[in-house]
Amino acid sequence: MKICFFLQRRWVLIGHSLAFHLKKSFPDTEFCAVVQMRPSLEFLQKQEDIPYTSFLMEEDVHKKLFEEKIDHNYLSWLEEEYGIPNLWPYVYVDRIIMSTQLVREYPHDKALLSHEEMIKRIQVTAKAIIEFLDRERPDVLVISVIGSVSSLLLYHIAKKRGIKTINVELTRIHNRIAYSEDYRTFTGAKKCFDEIEGGRKSHEAADARKFIDAFRKKPSPYHQQALPTYNNQVAKIASVQFLHPRKLAWSVYWHGKTFLNDLRKRKNKDYTDVFVWWIIWDKAKRKTRSLIGYSDLYCPVDHNERFAFYPLHFDPETATMLYAPRYTDQIHLIKQIARSLPLDMKLYVKEHAAMVGYRKRSYYKEIRRIPNVKLISPHINGHELVQSARLITTISGTGGWEGVLLKKPVITFGDVFYNDLPGVKRCRSFEDLPFLVKEQLGEWKHNEEQLVNYVSALLEESVPVDYIDLWIKAESIEKVIDNEGIKKLADALAEKIGLNNKSDESRLSATYAQAE
Repeated sequence: MKICFFLQRRWVLIGHSLAFHLKKSFPDTEFCAVVQMRPSLEFLQKQEDIPYTSFLMEEDVHKKLFEEKIDHNYLSWLEEEYGIPNLWPYVYVDRIIMSTQLVREYPHDKALLSHEEMIKRIQVTAKAIIEFLDRERPDVLVISVIGSVSSLLLYHIAKKRGIKTINVELTRIHNRIAYSEDYRTFTGAKKCFDEIEGGRKSHEAADARKFIDAFRKKPSPYHQQALPTYNNQVAKIASVQFLHPRKLAWSVYWHGKTFLNDLRKRKNKDYTDVFVWWIIWDKAKRKTRSLIGYSDLYCPVDHNERFAFYPLHFDPETATMLYAPRYTDQIHLIKQIARSLPLDMKLYVKEHAAMVGYRKRSYYKEIRRIPNVKLISPHINGHELVQSARLITTISGTGGWEGVLLKKPVITFGDVFYNDLPGVKRCRSFEDLPFLVKEQLGEWKHNEEQLVNYVSALLEESVPVDYIDLWIKAESIEKVIDNEGIKKLADALAEKIGLNNKSDESRLSATYAQAE
């Protein structure tokens, strides 16, 4: 079997570690990779754990667009074969190309490429991926986050060719991670859920009830980063912590070192390179916004008031750009939700803790101008609002999942795993929204047994691993490879793609050969 990994940014450490353990358990397995950033490629070329058959480097593909000529016949063929239904979604999912995000900080919003260059980028990327798949002929594609031209093209081209696609997904139950063959949901968990609903007993039912009961007694996020108190990120003091002598010394050293590196690579830069002068400028503006603050824009919470709850999403992210590309304008979405509520009902809107300081005051002022909307401070624990709300509305956020666990009616606007529960309503048109709101407020009933069955299915299909911490904070490849959770994740991947079965078959064949 040959496995192709899409190694996105720092996920290269996790992806390579999974390949390491698979190779250790199944020596005949081969690996190739589509790599997003140059430092990742350099790491892979230096390591001696896995002999990858070849790499496709996204940043090298990007440079080819400047020598490419637009081929309208090719684009017509590409749209016919892989359009969804046209080729624009492949561009709009990429926040670097569409708004120069990741290179610059939000709220910077300027397209990296012209329209013609975007067309060329789609063209050169599709050609490179198709040529790569023709050459490597992988049996499986493993991908973490779909958030770029290359990752979305790779996913859909692989799907169309019958290559097994495996997405690595957060279940939002503690630190549990699941695999799915479709980024819109958990395919394995959905199958298990249908079986359990059909009468099969789950060995995880007791743990499912225990998790649900514990969450209701003391609601908490699946990861500490979602807490308003994490690193004091919503407090003004967070903006001046860098002035602590030790942190200031480290900051001066790091920025100076980065500046020298930036000067060296200016002539041969990659489109994903982040230059220190942009970092300093964007960071200075963000810290200034945080110091000025937003407290005068926040409204008090009245838990006796009838209100629906909409938690703002981190922006831009796959939550909107991939899972709900028609609802990326959150202010417009909030306006539509507000005017779909009963006349005497408020809509509470709360900022995402990790976005404090990024959005301009004008953004919040526009939200406040909506008559029946209250802007709530990010200092307020979101679980309190979920518990008091009559209705939870979200694009694809964790707030909707928490609403399900706390017996609240939920309306979503994007693709998300808990849409599989019949009690959750997915809105696909603003014309339908007022009717969905009326239905959820008037006719919705909580089904506890169904929820237990669904959580049981998620537990059956997932493994515990400190995934986010390893992705963000891991200092070395050794720490990731040696992590027990990663070993379990590799075993689960082997089972999901059938490596265990193939191994059994090959051993059986060898036994027959010896007997003969």
